Amino acid sequence: MSVKMNDNKPGGRAQRLAWAAAGLCAATALVVALRPEASVAQTSAPAEAAAAAPVQDPSEMTGGDTTVFATGKNAFSFPFASLADAERTRFVIGNSFFKRNWVEAPASTRLRDGLGPHFIARSCAGCHVMDGRGEPPEFHRTLGPDPEPTVALLIRLSVPGKADPHAGVVPEPTYGDQFNNAAVQGVKPEGIVRIHGTPIKGRFADGTAYELIQPRYELTDLGYGPMAKDVMLSPRIAPQVVGVGLIEAIAEADILANVQEQAALAGPIKGQVNRVWDAYGQREAIGRFGWKANSPSVAHQTANAFSGDMGITSRIFPNENCTPAQKDCLAAPHGGGLDKSTAGRTAAQARADAPEIDDKTLDDVIFYQATLAPAARRNINDSAVKLGQRLFAQAQCAVCHKPSYVTGPGPFPRLTAKNIAGQKIWPYTDLLLHDMGPALADGRPDFLANGQQWRTPPLWGIGLIQDVNGHQRLLHDGRARGVLEAILWHGGEAEQAKQQVLNMGAPEREALVKFVESL
Repeated sequence: MSVKMNDNKPGGRAQRLAWAAAGLCAATALVVALRPEASVAQTSAPAEAAAAAPVQDPSEMTGGDTTVFATGKNAFSFPFASLADAERTRFVIGNSFFKRNWVEAPASTRLRDGLGPHFIARSCAGCHVMDGRGEPPEFHRTLGPDPEPTVALLIRLSVPGKADPHAGVVPEPTYGDQFNNAAVQGVKPEGIVRIHGTPIKGRFADGTAYELIQPRYELTDLGYGPMAKDVMLSPRIAPQVVGVGLIEAIAEADILANVQEQAALAGPIKGQVNRVWDAYGQREAIGRFGWKANSPSVAHQTANAFSGDMGITSRIFPNENCTPAQKDCLAAPHGGGLDKSTAGRTAAQARADAPEIDDKTLDDVIFYQATLAPAARRNINDSAVKLGQRLFAQAQCAVCHKPSYVTGPGPFPRLTAKNIAGQKIWPYTDLLLHDMGPALADGRPDFLANGQQWRTPPLWGIGLIQDVNGHQRLLHDGRARGVLEAILWHGGEAEQAKQQVLNMGAPEREALVKFVESL
């Protein structure tokens, strides 16, 4: 693994390397070295040895001044290169609460108790391993008598009807809006997720064969009886969290401009925004995060994940996720509050004034995620990568995966870096919803998103997922086993783009994949 911080100030870069080494080694035991083409760094190396190579292609600096040059298993775990001392200290504190496991209440560790009653993971890092992307289990391993749990793959639930404008969906009456397959002692898990796979075979125009695997999801061993007959399921894999603070700093006007630009184009690509409720900011906003753009900010997404995925209440989401039918869940101990007056409370008695995660700790975890730096592009001068970039534009991939933006201040300045505004970033997304066709459809609306629409995911860092997480499972449920399979799943508005790829020869397909993996 290597890392190089970006700083053009005299002596500043060596100083930032020292800060990163001191802070991050304490938090994640990272080993800091120079860029691969440089000699291995020693503690006594002069500042001149760390001088950055000239940047020729501006897209190399994916996050502007926040960019780090990093590869290897820790590539997604570094702070913005431009963070100040105090901000780096806060980053390390937030990292601690992001990675440490929460425990059941009551416990002697009052700052970290309150897990459950129902949950999927015990920590944020349980799904976002190394700040990276979750991996679904091999489908056959979920089907036997001892099925492998789907920790990083969750199942959203809802039923048809008019949704609360703050929720976006109508929860399933007995199981709520998310299926949780784990529980604390004395509480029944909601059930088991089993995944069946059906092969889909096809050929490229040159005769080369390919095979996709279509997943089908089944919920069994239900702890609280049958679900509603008209229940809708939506599988969602945990994405990498790198660069999310920069994405929420893209101006709403720029996202709306993407809608107008696509509406003016000939052809099927017509993206739409999702307008959703921001529980942290108590306002409606454009959705940017989540596979259907159902979350507007890092703050909302984080508080919602603490609640839905770990059962940790906050002032933002003060209630435990127990439905009236789940009596054991409602009677389970609640971990809120730090004094004797809150001892003995049950989940049914959860209150906003005694949350299981306090405001400061929640804000520090939000800040940590909002200041995770995107890694610089790699292999930008490779001839195949350059060919792939031209093919990417030719196939109209860049219409939805819009390359670059200039950031604004972000929605909550105290929850992100002070100098986040004015950065030229290269996330490759329009942050819009697109109809991706029936093969990818989940049939489940979410706020304004319909059952065939998905948000365009950012592509930065996609080539480092193998290094960080040891796999290349892509798309909303991890069904695609690499970049080319992800493209082949495209349909709907992206059908014409997919057809262009199907007509490419093997060298062109390889070049296209190399370009995407350079991002």
